[in-house]
Amino acid sequence: MKSRTPGSDSKARAAHIVEVLAQKVPDHFLREYFCGMAPEQVRRILLETAKMLIPPQGKAVRPETQPSLFGDDKKTWKGKLAGQILQLYSDGASRGNPGQAGVGIAILDGQGNELVGTGKYLGQCTNNEAEYRALLLGLDKCSMFGSGRLKVHLDSELIVKQIHGDYKVKHPNLKPLFQQVMQKLSRFASFSVTHVRREKNQRADELANRAIDEHMQ
Repeated sequence: MKSRTPGSDSKARAAHIVEVLAQKVPDHFLREYFCGMAPEQVRRILLETAKMLIPPQGKAVRPETQPSLFGDDKKTWKGKLAGQILQLYSDGASRGNPGQAGVGIAILDGQGNELVGTGKYLGQCTNNEAEYRALLLGLDKCSMFGSGRLKVHLDSELIVKQIHGDYKVKHPNLKPLFQQVMQKLSRFASFSVTHVRREKNQRADELANRAIDEHMQ
């Protein structure tokens, strides 16, 4: 008969409860009660917590070696940007869907000052592909400042719902782009992705269309 350490049964039950919460709680509840965090990030934190409740091979985990539940505390922005929350606005444009496409991004600091405003011509692709490629470009540019807290604003409701897990990514061309986005988002200390009306995303839209115009000329 295997011996049990005191409290091991209760920790096992607690771990099971946390795992069930991570798997079964609907996304809209997670967004409501964990403001500023994407549902997939909350689920990851819950699963990490469950693992910590039952350390491998029964070994105790010392508090000073436990991973942070709210991201890597060492992740931050560089220099004067440290401690701020950067804002990323991105947009993709496709004239014809599929057709001539471009992307635009604007990165703002905590005071609303534009740090980066740029666009890029893509060639022929669909509007949704352009939206994802715009976000990828924006995340790459944000990473140049470090890996602190990030707020992403998109006017594509489809992309936002796919990132939140409300919609499945079914199109084969979008799946690898979605996976790249999720990988890049996970590198930041924390992130949120929200839907904004098109008029709130005018700067990124302007840069995306300018990239197409400049190529066509």
